[in-house]
Amino acid sequence: MPLVRTHYPFSAIVGCDAAELDDLGLSLVLTGISPAIGGVLVRGEKGTAKSTAARALAALLPPVDVHPQDRFSTDPADPDDDSPDGPFEPGTPLESRPVRLVELPVGATEDRVLGSLHLEQALSHGKVAYEPGLLARAHRGILYADEVNLLPDHLVDLLLDAAATGRVTVERDGFSMEHAARFLLIGTMNPEEGELRPQLLDRFGLTVEVAAPRDPAARAEVVRRRMAYDADPAAFAARHRSAEQALAARVAAARARLSRVTLSDTALGKIAEICAAFDVDGLRADIVTARTAVAHAAWAGRTTVTRADIRRAARLALPHRRRRNPFDAPGLDEDLLDRILGDDELPPDPPTPPGSGGPDGQDGPQDDAPGDDPEAEEPGGPHQEDAARPPGRDEPHTSAGATPGTDGTADPSGDAAPLDTPAAPDGGKPGDTGPQAHGRTTTVQATAPYRPRLLTVRGTGEGTDGRRSRAIGTRGRRVGTARPGRDARGPLHLVETVRAASARTATDRAGGRLRLRPEDLRTAVREGREANLVLFCVDASGSMAARRRMVQVKTAVLSLLLDAYRRRDKVGLITFRGTAAELALPPTHSVDIAAARLDDLPAGGRTPLAEGLLEAARVVARERRRDPRLRPLLVVVTDGRATGGKDAVARSLHAADQVASLGVSTVVVDSESGPLRLGLAAHLAARLHADHLPVREVSAAALSTAVRERAA
Repeated sequence: MPLVRTHYPFSAIVGCDAAELDDLGLSLVLTGISPAIGGVLVRGEKGTAKSTAARALAALLPPVDVHPQDRFSTDPADPDDDSPDGPFEPGTPLESRPVRLVELPVGATEDRVLGSLHLEQALSHGKVAYEPGLLARAHRGILYADEVNLLPDHLVDLLLDAAATGRVTVERDGFSMEHAARFLLIGTMNPEEGELRPQLLDRFGLTVEVAAPRDPAARAEVVRRRMAYDADPAAFAARHRSAEQALAARVAAARARLSRVTLSDTALGKIAEICAAFDVDGLRADIVTARTAVAHAAWAGRTTVTRADIRRAARLALPHRRRRNPFDAPGLDEDLLDRILGDDELPPDPPTPPGSGGPDGQDGPQDDAPGDDPEAEEPGGPHQEDAARPPGRDEPHTSAGATPGTDGTADPSGDAAPLDTPAAPDGGKPGDTGPQAHGRTTTVQATAPYRPRLLTVRGTGEGTDGRRSRAIGTRGRRVGTARPGRDARGPLHLVETVRAASARTATDRAGGRLRLRPEDLRTAVREGREANLVLFCVDASGSMAARRRMVQVKTAVLSLLLDAYRRRDKVGLITFRGTAAELALPPTHSVDIAAARLDDLPAGGRTPLAEGLLEAARVVARERRRDPRLRPLLVVVTDGRATGGKDAVARSLHAADQVASLGVSTVVVDSESGPLRLGLAAHLAARLHADHLPVREVSAAALSTAVRERAA
């Protein structure tokens, strides 16, 4: 008899008591009350009960009625919810079962998620049959994606389509299938491992940031409960059964009350005012905030949405929608939120005149509802919130000495900045370039990033699916077939398998059926794109401390970081200045952290170029041992000078030879500028067997201009 695992009870999680739920517990409960909210994304550091809370939610939701023979869990009471296994005769006995929690693993294949041809039926009986996937199993249940930020792009696209339409269409291997897939999407992620694509981030209705408690008593209570559960899960669950039942009953009562909650025109207008003031994109934020406020009122036992409901809903629905690029940290200015909501409770709507036939407030505001006139500018309205709008990186910032381009982006050349004049560090005078300046440091900010040219790794790899370099993988166009082996990665190619079996002599056939042998199996060989490790090695010495030069360098690196995010790369950052090199950021999928380290990067001191290159060689060798399929791309940002330590030039050349011996694809971004140029970076690139790229040509626009000039 299979063992049934006892999950950790929801009510036993510290902060998830029914009397006072924290943001994590409340967001999960509200989404369970109103699945139309659109799911929850839980962000936080490791070891903060993200997965535990998500798995425990299923026990709080009421059971669902299904047909016993229905693999798609359609709703018998919904005539529009058709099952591919149907139709079912009227009066067919139903069964009630708990809500399913379907986990989507990071390594899941497209066939497993969507469903595929039932191979046993096809090969043994010659019958084309469909085997449902995880999305079909999750219908009317919970789809849980742990480490959702690490999902491959093609799986993210499948989730987006299913979440947006509530249906899945499968057309492959000679059959066509469509079925319902309405599920409660819960994702967990550690931001240190990388951010989500903006399209998927917006699909989550609510987002919660979690962190371990800093109070020693709270931490001790967490450990105490966990140890008790590990010692005897069944006994621990039994002790919390009454609390679980009470919480489940309250969720069921809130679900029943949901349709009776009134969202007044005044409340809806206030929600729209909040979303406009925080400058969120689109209208999904308004819809989700309104649904969350209604669910919160139902959870609190009210039938009217209040100011407190709107405030709690906005804190859960808006922070992740204020991000303009992956480097913006999600957050909400609660002072601005309180100013918009005010101190007084929301007034009720005026009574509807008899015979007006207008909506009752639940379906939306009337045409003449207060605050609905786009020309009206009431005090505190959205037209007057610009001055109070919280600052952030979503509003382009132009550093001193940089001029925005005519298209609204920063000019990558930085020609409008003063000539290579070092910033005045520590109260020094501008233009101070004496020997003492090499011991000082200065910090400047990058301008708005631009679209960079594509940098790729030479050859064809076998890494994970991405968008940078050519690779043989599981996605892309089919370029051939191969026999399965230890390194075969493609899915089984049914047509080529049958063709290989058919090529054998007729004596191998029995009873007119085609017999398959292991040597007949063929897998598809596909060529697509892979993700890479983009390792930045940045010169932060005194020769880079000129304001315009460092602004150019930081903007170029920031642009390449944004490009790495879009291409699903892993990134690392090495800096060298003074007497040593430092691994400022070990290889990670989080470009947010890399951008933050870049912002804080000071410049000053001598140039230990050899140490920077040797550190890059060590990091590359270590990452190759960890993942031989992850090919590195080394980006060295320097002017080529070597002044740190004894025999600095000779040691830098020896270090360059050592890096070149690793066979790493390398690009030297030449930061040298001004009328007098030594060309040292070009010599370094030749020694590294690398491509030489002046910093002004990192921009894709600069590349296009050069191509047009040569064509002319």
